[in-house]
Amino acid sequence: MTEIRTPRLLLRRWNEDDLVPLSEINADPEVMRWIGDGSTLDLDRTAEEIERWEDEWDEEGFGPFAVELLASGELIGAVGLSVPEDLPEVMPAVDIRWRLGRQYWGQGYASEAAQATLEFALQDRGLDRVIAVHRAGNEDSENVIRKLGMVHERDIEDPEHGHLLQIHTIDLTEYEA
Repeated sequence: MTEIRTPRLLLRRWNEDDLVPLSEINADPEVMRWIGDGSTLDLDRTAEEIERWEDEWDEEGFGPFAVELLASGELIGAVGLSVPEDLPEVMPAVDIRWRLGRQYWGQGYASEAAQATLEFALQDRGLDRVIAVHRAGNEDSENVIRKLGMVHERDIEDPEHGHLLQIHTIDLTEYEA
């Protein structure tokens, strides 16, 4: 089982106990406002999402991690890797993404988990390049991207929702520098 420990967090695969806490995160309009069309997800759609993520782990050897606080074991969100098949103009690519419950924002958890995930991608999984895709205007995600050392590559239009998306990249050479 793939697990990563950081000073404050455990990144791990998903289990059935994660469904309710993740569905509570997914039900928060502030959390979801920058994701897809901004719609919240109910319990059933959250279960489908976790199932997709676990399938990605089985097929690709990576996927979004469940992120929990080491001190309490509390699930705080998802951070991990995904193949952005819904964005054909960036393919082939692996995207790093994150989604934390609002009460965990501003405490450095997203950056801590994303940094561990980036290291996992480039050093453990042997990827040469990782991208980050975020909706223009999402300054909090842009701050995490900057902390990861990723650089802006280009802007594209979300083919499904029409939003302006910003694509940032980092490759193994830049990461090791």
